[in-house]
Amino acid sequence: MSYHVPVLLKQSVEGLNIQAGGIYVDVTFGGGGHARAIFEQMEQGTLIAFDQDPDASKNTASFESDAQRSFIFVASNFRHLKRYLKFHKIDKVDGILADLGVSSHQFDQQSRGFSTRFDGALDMRMDQVSSITAAKVVNEYSEEVLIQLLSRYGEIRNAKRLAAEIISARAITPIHTTEALRSIAMKSAPNGKHAKYSAQLFQAIRIEVNDEINALKEFLIQSKDVLKVGGRLVIISYHSLEDRLAKFLINTGNLEGILEKDFFGNVIRAFEPIKGRLITPAENEIALNNRARSAKLRIGIKN
Repeated sequence: MSYHVPVLLKQSVEGLNIQAGGIYVDVTFGGGGHARAIFEQMEQGTLIAFDQDPDASKNTASFESDAQRSFIFVASNFRHLKRYLKFHKIDKVDGILADLGVSSHQFDQQSRGFSTRFDGALDMRMDQVSSITAAKVVNEYSEEVLIQLLSRYGEIRNAKRLAAEIISARAITPIHTTEALRSIAMKSAPNGKHAKYSAQLFQAIRIEVNDEINALKEFLIQSKDVLKVGGRLVIISYHSLEDRLAKFLINTGNLEGILEKDFFGNVIRAFEPIKGRLITPAENEIALNNRARSAKLRIGIKN
């Protein structure tokens, strides 16, 4: 649990409605917190875990297959869900859980460059092998593209000003560290909003580096194909871009949020949102784990 404190653990695992002999997928294994809770509830069946971060694979040692339960670890991004399920001769699954975003371990590793709390290299790669790093984005992207990603992925209102500051600073000397980038950003930060502004900036660059939104879209669409009728999709998100896509898919069956109807006017959708629709952490969980404060949990049942 020191690797990553699982958020909304009880609610998300309950949301899967685990059945004996079922096949379940944790597409964001991380420290294995959610996966451990799922595995312990499975009297029989198979648990498949995905994670592209090499550090996560070190947490699989305690997951041992036996005569009743099997554990499969896939060292890959969840955008390849269908491909690897097919590789393991799995057509349909009973439940999928995704805990989106960055793990506590990734935030706490200074060298990874995810956190505004440390001065580290501008990296932010979740897989640690991609050719695109945060340094490449900051130092090589055009001003126009920077404006677009800061606005879209960071929801930064004065994206033009921030992009101009970055362009101006890198013309003098390349930006290689998180502290250098944060210092540049402070010139554009609204009064009293420095911490939030830095977080928005880092989020925008991280999403771009890891192609997170496109990967999430691909995963969500594939989830419709691989879930059995009655299967559960459980999504924990941490910012509006993620939550909007999860909400649209579960509520409408597509990523545009447009309800489709048949000839008689009946709504057609791939999922039935579970009663309550949106679940958020209780105050006591947030007090114990501040990173849970922005979490939102949505559950859909496959029609």
